[in-house]
Amino acid sequence: MKNIVYFDLETQKSAEEVGGWNNIRDMRMSVGVTYSTTRGDYLIYGENQVNDLIEELRRADLVVGFNHERFDYEVLTGHNPFFDPEQVPTLDMMIELQKKLNHRLSLDSIANATLGVEKTAEGLQAIRWFREGKLLEIAEYCCYDVKITKLVYEYGVHHRQLFYKNRFNQKLAVAVDWSIDPA
Repeated sequence: MKNIVYFDLETQKSAEEVGGWNNIRDMRMSVGVTYSTTRGDYLIYGENQVNDLIEELRRADLVVGFNHERFDYEVLTGHNPFFDPEQVPTLDMMIELQKKLNHRLSLDSIANATLGVEKTAEGLQAIRWFREGKLLEIAEYCCYDVKITKLVYEYGVHHRQLFYKNRFNQKLAVAVDWSIDPA
């Protein structure tokens, strides 16, 4: 069985605090979370365990996330300049959907239309929690995002489509082909 690792992280700083979106590497990870299909459970990583997180991603047969190629991998590169995202087999659902639709969707909009679930918070709240020392709250939020990512991916694999709502609140389908090779 292939080891699919679902992944998300939260940061210590906002884009505004580091001088804009061109400085993602300076945002610093507060908490990272993975779910491994081989282990069958979640792992929570603090900033001092970032290299362990990177090693888990490197060993995966596939890393699945949402906007993690442009964002999360950049944050990790800020911690470890030897991390090479090109060496990690990756499926970024946001990028794949953007290619099909020619616009970006949020994980929340897809999860809501497809599964009827919503995220429990958002990134700026996680930054506020970090400042307050509430790492458990960040970990819970990040675990829930990883679970949503996993459920959306699995839905797409099994049903070969996902749903989203357009700006007129119409529910639309988008075809996906994320077949899993069990070899």
